[in-house]
Amino acid sequence: MNASTAPTIDLTGRIILITGAAGSLGQVAAKALAGAGAQLILLDKSAPGLERLSDEIAAAGDPLPALYPLDYLEATEADYDTLAGIIEQQFGALHGLIHCAGDLGTLQPVNEIKASTWQTLLLINLTAPFLLTRALFPILSHSHATIAFTSDSSARGNKPYWSAYGVAKNALEGLVQMWADEQENVGTVRMGLFIPGPTRSAIRRKSHPGELLEALPPVETLGPSYVRLMTPGSEPPAEFLVLPHKHPESV
Repeated sequence: MNASTAPTIDLTGRIILITGAAGSLGQVAAKALAGAGAQLILLDKSAPGLERLSDEIAAAGDPLPALYPLDYLEATEADYDTLAGIIEQQFGALHGLIHCAGDLGTLQPVNEIKASTWQTLLLINLTAPFLLTRALFPILSHSHATIAFTSDSSARGNKPYWSAYGVAKNALEGLVQMWADEQENVGTVRMGLFIPGPTRSAIRRKSHPGELLEALPPVETLGPSYVRLMTPGSEPPAEFLVLPHKHPESV
């Protein structure tokens, strides 16, 4: 196991799917969880990116992950159902789902958003995570699993100029709250939002071009949080907002 992972944490036998695995957050989550012994299923639109990541995990002596190239822009509901069937057949369980896939697009005023941009960014950041989670929910619910949707601290609260990406992230938070409320009495799945805060990530570099990134913590510092998040019986890390949280009833 990787030296950066606490030796007392052993996720051997835990099967975890990570989307956007070839991106900044996805790679951090994958390397940290593989270092703790988890069996990973890595999903990304970039097959070469997945292969490079798999080679790095193998070179570290950690369990070889399963790779599943899939482009959200081309995927259909049937594709997500097919993936769920493959996981059920080949692994028999799924203990965690971490949504790291995302696309910032271009920050711009609402009046300037093109229809094609709107549709693409809502699909990648909202609709696809919903469809994938819905397809995987039956197998996840049999394993008392954790589902983590990634939000963005900079886009929260419907801030101006965050364009379709901001709309999608705020809608995603509403979706997860609603979904978690509906599952509250079932008790088989822990669902919430992973909100990493400012780090030296690829999206941060694009969304804050004038910022001195060296002043921020490296994205790799999130690795232990992903391990803690996927450790059974552990308290969730500070970056994970467990839902449902209580809110006043409307009158």
